[in-house]
Amino acid sequence: MHRRLAPLAASLLLLTACGGGTADPGDAAEESPAPLSCDEAPEPPADVTTYGPQDLPEPVNGTEPLTATVETTCGEVQLELYAEQAPQTVASFAFLAEEGYWQDSPCHRLTTSGIYVLQCGDPTGTGQGSPGYGYGIENAPETGMYPPGTLAMARTQDPDSNGGQFFVVYDDTQLPVEGGGYSIFGQVTDGLDIVEAIAAEGTDTGGGDGAPAQPISILSVTVDG
Repeated sequence: MHRRLAPLAASLLLLTACGGGTADPGDAAEESPAPLSCDEAPEPPADVTTYGPQDLPEPVNGTEPLTATVETTCGEVQLELYAEQAPQTVASFAFLAEEGYWQDSPCHRLTTSGIYVLQCGDPTGTGQGSPGYGYGIENAPETGMYPPGTLAMARTQDPDSNGGQFFVVYDDTQLPVEGGGYSIFGQVTDGLDIVEAIAAEGTDTGGGDGAPAQPISILSVTVDG
């Protein structure tokens, strides 16, 4: 099952319509990001470890945000994770990070029209990968508004299909609230310029939704208390 921002094949058309027709694909690139230097992306892992429902960790028990570092082929991205607002999501993110689940995984999807996100978290690079367990929606905004720097979970139409795929928003984006919305579990505190620079390069087909033209892969993720 392909974890898009929903509903699957019609996602881009639907999400563009939710913006009231005012979104301009050029808005995200009004200010050119600094030049980007990336290492060659590694091949996705041949064998991806999967887990079962019994491996889903218990929600974190705490009110203080956690911090995380995502090392990519294009530089380091720093995150703040909302442990209090999204305890199950943060617990899963920390578990998969510790397991090395995202090592050498490509960010497989970039959207540049109507919605503005870079989607990562599938080690297979196909958009169909899952850690083998799922869980429900947490901390989804009632307005459907996702500002730049937002870190949120991708899922299928099933509200309990949150797993390993996530996305970073790089320009103001409105997503559908029908079906429960998308779990916000953190924000980028440093390195958003990397995502913006990737977005400025567009997709590999030149369309508004596809693989990024400039490949970027996650090398490692570490989570600190």
